[in-house]
Amino acid sequence: MNDSKISLWAKDLTVGYGKKVVQEGICFELKEGEMVCMLGPNGGGKSTLLRTLAGLQPALGGQTSLSGLTKTELSRQLAIVLTEKEAADNTTVYDVAAMGRYPYTSFLGGLTDEDRKIIDTALGEVGLQDYATRQFVSLSDGELQRVLIAKALTQTTPVILLDEPTAHLDLPSRLKVMQLLKRLATEQKKTIIISTHELDLALHTADRILLVSKSGVRLDTAENLIKTDAFTPAFGMDIFNYSFNR
Repeated sequence: MNDSKISLWAKDLTVGYGKKVVQEGICFELKEGEMVCMLGPNGGGKSTLLRTLAGLQPALGGQTSLSGLTKTELSRQLAIVLTEKEAADNTTVYDVAAMGRYPYTSFLGGLTDEDRKIIDTALGEVGLQDYATRQFVSLSDGELQRVLIAKALTQTTPVILLDEPTAHLDLPSRLKVMQLLKRLATEQKKTIIISTHELDLALHTADRILLVSKSGVRLDTAENLIKTDAFTPAFGMDIFNYSFNR
């Protein structure tokens, strides 16, 4: 991965809301084929940073490699998967996955044979090729999440951002989603950034951790973060040696 191309970077980035600064001086470089998990306590700025990178809110200062892109240009560079369930009744799995092709469709919104091939391939990648005609709302939470990942894949972007993709899932589904994302990053050379509270899964699957806390933002391997005890000041406690004895 050391020779991999840089796909997303931030330089002196400041994020926040209005005049309220949540994080500043953020600098990092993410590589293609890399899965990065964003960890940190509530209130540290994970969601704010993720939404800023996704273009859902403006940066308060600094820049990223995606800064200055139009909405259409951004949609072709980056896909985002949010935790909110989407799609109305009578919407099929295929319909939801196909929404990812909208930035590329004609003025009338029609799908080409190439679009359909991309959609079929994406559903196959997440193991839902036989679910195309199923109603989206009839699926389990784990299946719903895989459909939304397929939708992101149909956008054919080099970068995918995911906000709590394993929230509300049982343990087997959480493991499957994280394994799927890791495989997609490795095989398709995508940069996948995941905001999560799943510390155990993140430490075992991520190539690197983006640790976001009130003390700042640090990008490093899980091994180095543990070795330097970076998690204790970030979370305000020794999370690896916490005792439940009063």
